[in-house]
Amino acid sequence: VRLVESGGGLVQAGGSLRLSCATSGFTFDDGAIAFFRQAPGKGREGVSCITSHGSTYYADSVQGRFSISSDNAKGAVYLQMNSLKPEDTAVYYCAVDPVRACYLTTVTSGGEEAWKRLYAYWGQGTQVTVSS
Repeated sequence: VRLVESGGGLVQAGGSLRLSCATSGFTFDDGAIAFFRQAPGKGREGVSCITSHGSTYYADSVQGRFSISSDNAKGAVYLQMNSLKPEDTAVYYCAVDPVRACYLTTVTSGGEEAWKRLYAYWGQGTQVTVSS
């Protein structure tokens, strides 16, 4: 399974970005796809998640500003981010688990081993920087 994130960049506060997660070697007919983010010196935070049946979940910090959607046929997931704030600055990661339901949390220790206990597969990340 391979995940590739795209769409990150530099944007002013109040602006918008749309992240994409392209998957290969994975059929999104079960399980969940999530976006996490990690700012320097902080844990890896679950931002949003979508199941294969279209149920969506959001962290309180992005509720009402971010919207997740999927194109199951293409194996792609999108994160529309509006009203961006400087505190949204982070590397954003796509994560896939072929079996489990959505689960959003913040991982503060354990590194890759801990991340993979939550979701089996991870992308390399895309940088989002929001200037004030």
